[in-house]
Amino acid sequence: MTDDFMPRTAATIATVRPVPSWAKNPSPKPTAHTTNKITARRYAAPNDPHAHAHKIADNVLDAWHQNFGGSSIDIPLGTVAGLCLLRNLPGVADLVLNLTPEQLPQLLKEIYLGHWIKRPDLINRAIRLHDWAWNPSPAPQQLRAAHAVTRTAINTGLLDLTGHDDPQRRAEADVLSPLLTNLRHKSDKKWRGEYHTPACVSDLMANMTIDEDSAKPGMTICEPAIGSGMMFRSVAQRLRDLGLSTHDFGWYGNDVDSLSAACAAVNAIIWDLGPRCLIGCANSLTRDDDYAKTRTEALEAFEERDRHVETATTIAAHRRALAAFDNLMAGAGNAT
Repeated sequence: MTDDFMPRTAATIATVRPVPSWAKNPSPKPTAHTTNKITARRYAAPNDPHAHAHKIADNVLDAWHQNFGGSSIDIPLGTVAGLCLLRNLPGVADLVLNLTPEQLPQLLKEIYLGHWIKRPDLINRAIRLHDWAWNPSPAPQQLRAAHAVTRTAINTGLLDLTGHDDPQRRAEADVLSPLLTNLRHKSDKKWRGEYHTPACVSDLMANMTIDEDSAKPGMTICEPAIGSGMMFRSVAQRLRDLGLSTHDFGWYGNDVDSLSAACAAVNAIIWDLGPRCLIGCANSLTRDDDYAKTRTEALEAFEERDRHVETATTIAAHRRALAAFDNLMAGAGNAT
């Protein structure tokens, strides 16, 4: 898989995926600054997951600005979003912390591509968050700032919040909402009219409107101004509290802002909303059928992925055949 293979197009391959280059490449030679291996700090997370999410956002914001990251808020936001998609397996945090700034884009590409294989529609929607990682000549200062963001997020306990195997634990809070709103300038938020619903309000609304009688498997939950998906998170948690599976429901969220829709798409994966979740980016107040547009884009994403997988499978089969032929010819040569 080459660096110019964009995540807008690929799919489920039965064979085991190779170890990503960022994990198998030898670490750079030690320098005066890297003589000791870095290990993740044990962060004393607040008891309240929402407070924990806000603390991560505050620390990441400080790290980005203190390292002169610039005005491209998609970079710190996309970095944290990618890390949220990691599982908190033994050694993962230490591995990420010991990457160099130059190795970080490859890590993020591997993370997003791994999920693109399963849900190309959602990863395509999240393109604003990871498109920068495919830049063949990234700005060194931005790389250093993204690297500082990575270390800060890990050391503030990001994986303790989002890295659980249990999706109900992963959905205890939304990390991307406070980060997005904090990264944006106040005047920008006012101009956009962007004000994300607080978790306490969305949780209250979900608890008041969803019960055993109203929650019927097969129904679709719609949110025309989804933001980063806070309402979906609350509804999903309410359904789980009632002993229901999010996979038995349809989900359709839409937002006019592409960065908010991108965050909602990543959160849909983190919170495991299921195979019937669609996230669109359109103006819900227009007469256009945004649901039909989103559904068409999702179908095209899966078709495009399948075409690339078919091509990759054919290439792999040809390579195996050529390797077998070379081995056969080598054996024949040794026999003579």
